[in-house]
Parts: sequence; structure tokens; C-alpha cells
Amino acid sequence: MKDKSMDFAFRYGAIIVIIGVIAFFGIKLPYFFTYSNLTDILGSISIVTFVAIGVTLSLIVDGFDLSVGATVSLTTVVTASLMIWYQQPLAVVIIVPLVIGAVIGLLNALLIVKLRIPDLLATLATMYIIGGIHKTYAQGYTIYNHMQFPDGSKAAGEMDPTFLLIGQGKWLGMPISVILLLIAVIGVHIFLTYTKYGRQMYVTGGNEEAARLSGIKVKKVRTLAYVAAGVFAAIGGIIYASKVGSGQIDAGSPLLMESVAAVFVGFSVFGAGKPNVIGTFIGSVLIGVLVNGLTMMNVQYFTHDIVKGGVLVLALAVTFYVLNRNRT
Repeated sequence: MKDKSMDFAFRYGAIIVIIGVIAFFGIKLPYFFTYSNLTDILGSISIVTFVAIGVTLSLIVDGFDLSVGATVSLTTVVTASLMIWYQQPLAVVIIVPLVIGAVIGLLNALLIVKLRIPDLLATLATMYIIGGIHKTYAQGYTIYNHMQFPDGSKAAGEMDPTFLLIGQGKWLGMPISVILLLIAVIGVHIFLTYTKYGRQMYVTGGNEEAARLSGIKVKKVRTLAYVAAGVFAAIGGIIYASKVGSGQIDAGSPLLMESVAAVFVGFSVFGAGKPNVIGTFIGSVLIGVLVNGLTMMNVQYFTHDIVKGGVLVLALAVTFYVLNRNRT
């Protein structure tokens, strides 16, 4: 009976908790269960979920990318500077950060796949390097419209109004960033579930030697996973710059842990027991709902991390209890 209860919690626990939390806040807060607030919740998790998708892809190939938060910070300030410092066209503003994200992913892949440095150590090193680069590039300043430089001169440019629509605009009442997020989640889910290359990623992460013997180009698969992780983090940085209308220093610092929490909560969704993008999205929604509800109840903001940590511990406890029991 105990095992059946744990299996049920493993498979449906996250969904039940989300429904229960929404019901609780809906009863306690009259404005919680409204279309505008629910879309606001989705809008608030769009950035962290893009980052979490990247973390998910690295975990699928049995890796881990600690540099995604720093990548968000770098691409946020670069995106803002291209408009404010250099008055570049929108195409350049979008493409350059994506290329930076891909290059960071290639650097991680070089260290991990080619030089065989453990993923945690390699991406920890790149996290510090990228963090230093982005602060040096921005000279320690937040980049904003017509900002003043230390020599007294002012930047000539400002954030492109069209660019700001990415993070601030709405279509039929739905934030554009949420529409982009849903497209990304569905697209990545289809890729991982129904394509040969997606299945190769899971095989590579499950047993690298068996994958190699079956003819899969393991190094190429792992490299592309890290490149994709960097690109998705860069998308998060672009949306962040669009949402706040500036390039803020250390913008991505809190996003690493939140994205990791979302990914590991997603392990238990529908009993997956492995990284999966639908579970990651649901984990992000759960965290977003909790933070939104607690904020509306005027719970002190510094207690939110306690709640996030508690949810993560509960999800991990159930997930790994069931997985370890099934192995024995």
C-alpha cells in the first residue's frame, strides 16, 4: 500500500500540488483566479523556463550546465548595449546574443567533451569567466536609455520599441513572451519525443558506451546539447532585456537555481523519472504560482526561497525514493 501511494505521488504529485495550490490561492485571494493574473504568472516564468529548457537538455545527455545564469547576464547587457551604445538594427540585436550563447555552449562542450573535465567543474569555471566578462564589458553599470558615461558624455541610443514588445507586449491579452515560451516547449517536446536526434540524446545520457557502440556520434550529440543550452539561456537574456527595458548587471544570477529547481521538480511529472521539457514547464508553473500567491498574500519576499527549497526537497525525495526502489 505504501509503495502504491509513493508511485501515485511520483506520477501525479506535481500536478495535484499545482491544482491544490491554485485552488487554495483561488479561495483565499479573490483576484488570483483571473485571466490577467494567470497570464501574469506565465509571463513571470517565461525567462526562467527558457533557461530551464537549456538545463534540461544538458541533463538529458548526462551533463549539467552551471553557466546558464551567467550567460543570461552577459546576453542581457550585450543586447541592451547594441541598441543604446551602438544603435544597431533589430536583426543584429537578436542574432549577436544568440551567437554568444552558442559560443559559450561550444566552450563548455570543448572543456567537457574534448578535454573531459567534469561538467560541474567546467561550467563552474565558465560561469565565473562569463560573469567577469559581462561586468567588465558593462563597466559595472546597468545599461539604460541615454545613460551617462564616467567621462560625462551620454549614450546616443535607446531601447527599440519593437524590441520591447518581446517582453512587454501582449497578443489577445497573452504576453508575447508566453506565446514564444509555449512554442519553444511544444517544439522541444516534439523534437525529444518524436525525432531520431531527440531519442539519441536520451540514449547518450542513459548509457554513453552503449550509445557509441550502436553508432551514435556521442561527442556530437553532447556538444549540440551544450550549444542548445547556451542558446536557450541567450533567449532568456534577450527576453529579460526586453522585459525590464535595460541591461542589468547580474540579471541571471538568481535564475540558475530557479531553473534547476524547475527541472528537478519536473522529474516526477507523470512518473517520467528523467529530464523532460513538459515536466520542466510544469515545475516552473508550480514555482511561479507559489511566488505569485505568496506575494499577493503579502508574505515577506525573503521567505519565498524557503518555500521553493521545500518544494524541491519534497519532489526530489519522492522521485529518488521511487527510482532507487525500482532499481533494487
